Amino acid sequence: MKFEKIHNKGQAQLFKNPYLEMLTKTHPLVIWGMYTPVIIYMLYYSGAKLGFSTGRLILIFLAGMFFWSFFEYLAHRFLFHMEARSERAKKFVYTLHGNHHHYPRDKQRLFMPPVPSIILASAIFGLMYLAMRQYTFMFFPGFILGYLMYGTMHYAIHAWNPPYKWMKGLWRNHHLHHYKNEHNGYGVSSTLWDHVFGTMFNLKKEKEDKEKVKELMFEKKQK
Repeated sequence: MKFEKIHNKGQAQLFKNPYLEMLTKTHPLVIWGMYTPVIIYMLYYSGAKLGFSTGRLILIFLAGMFFWSFFEYLAHRFLFHMEARSERAKKFVYTLHGNHHHYPRDKQRLFMPPVPSIILASAIFGLMYLAMRQYTFMFFPGFILGYLMYGTMHYAIHAWNPPYKWMKGLWRNHHLHHYKNEHNGYGVSSTLWDHVFGTMFNLKKEKEDKEKVKELMFEKKQK
């Protein structure tokens, strides 16, 4: 879904019903507040109740985080940017992700809102449990923490300049995804899979468009 003009103000209206529209918005701290107790409890349950060793717990937890980065790339590339042909499919893609490209300054739609988030997380947990059984209680928390870090990183990329020089490539990769070519730069929390699958921008050749970047950044409050 391509937008020639980036909207600097306002936000997309996704539903006519005001209650449904309200359910499409959230604050990052709400999502962190929802999932942090789940992560802590599942890790406690894995060690105290299921008897897994600390070493195995950490290893499986980190594997879950790593798997998130791969899931993030696949979802962004093949679901969020899928070629929609029917009007219903176009509406789905726009609701899911297209509105963010249209209104990149909208802070309320960087995380999936609570209701669909819980439904999707429950479905993913169920599928993981079918495949991994008790290991899911260590793997799923890592996966969810990966998601929380992804959302927070996405927020940071639109809110601030990179805090360290070595992070600048991550920032630029996402900015270029927005204003240069939406078919490259799918990684947000990591550029690993962009490198693996050949969708990484050549940052040495790409010129930085400071005005375009400014359009993607959240507005600073006037003192």
